[in-house]
Amino acid sequence: MFELRCTVRGCHETLTRHDDGLRCSSGHHFDRAKAGYWSLLQPQDRKSLKPGDSDDAVLARQSWLARGHAAGLVNALQPWTKLIPDPVTNRSPRTLDLGCGEGSFGLALFPGEADGYCGIDLSKRAIKLAARRWPQATWVCANADRQLPAADQSVDRVISLFGRRPVSEIKRVLTPTGISIVAVPGAEDLIELRESVQSGGHHRSRWELVAEEFSAAGLDLLEHRLWQERIELEPDAIADALAMTYRAVRHSEHAKAESLVTMQVTLAADLMLLGPRAC
Repeated sequence: MFELRCTVRGCHETLTRHDDGLRCSSGHHFDRAKAGYWSLLQPQDRKSLKPGDSDDAVLARQSWLARGHAAGLVNALQPWTKLIPDPVTNRSPRTLDLGCGEGSFGLALFPGEADGYCGIDLSKRAIKLAARRWPQATWVCANADRQLPAADQSVDRVISLFGRRPVSEIKRVLTPTGISIVAVPGAEDLIELRESVQSGGHHRSRWELVAEEFSAAGLDLLEHRLWQERIELEPDAIADALAMTYRAVRHSEHAKAESLVTMQVTLAADLMLLGPRAC
């Protein structure tokens, strides 16, 4: 099991198995949910009664991925996942997946590394689905923006695929030879759909700003790739794309989306490989 750290404020002790829960040396205890995940979410980490992505967004993303629309992205990322940094002696590589969602990417990218993999998401619905999909891995419901439940310099890979990017925390948990793999939407991502539904689609590219954020924290860009492909979307897939991408789609935009039939769209993502700056 992936070694976790206590998330109680001011306590950074290692969590160890105790009966069917986790306990630190200060006496803080965390139960394992029946669904198979660990809830390390603290009350002050919640901004709502149901934090994280909505159930509709989670289910739409699950449906989207089940259609195979991310297969090309997984293929593009796989060469980096095979770059295994020098791990700590006598253990398998440790991978922390931030904003892991319902677990599709983790299982596809690291199928033989369940012992060293930990997925984190703020959505309880997403984590439940992830634990059901890949029960051998470690799944945690926590707020990655506040603090990551891992010890200093204990993680070999930190993954953020369209999710959270707490750069200072990522730098803290990475080993001196560790790497971070980050994906953000490309400028052309779903541009045809955005132009059809919204008043006008904007070509937004922000990977350079993200790279600058990491550089300021001491993690330099080692490689950048643009992944892009064209696919055909049926009406159901169009609805899923909107539900998982836009948190607040206006009524008029919903009406436009419902009128759309099969259409060709562009999928695009900027992929970044980052690592600690050499001294």
